[in-house]
Amino acid sequence: MSEEKTVENMTFEECMNELNDLVAKLESGELDLDESLKVYERAVKIRERCRSILDDAERKVQTIMASAGGEKREDFTDE
Repeated sequence: MSEEKTVENMTFEECMNELNDLVAKLESGELDLDESLKVYERAVKIRERCRSILDDAERKVQTIMASAGGEKREDFTDE
């Protein structure tokens, strides 16, 4: 993983692209155990970054809806 970008500074799109790359590496079966663990650890950090970005976006949408008089909040999560 050359020139890894700091996870905290990655955009959502960068995170998704790198996650796809990391999954491909893990699925290839070409990594030894230590390298697989490093790749997996980075993937988990990136996944958490994605969750944070999505949570922030949801809060912004809710704020916009509330300020536009659309105070109704719909929960789109699957239960």
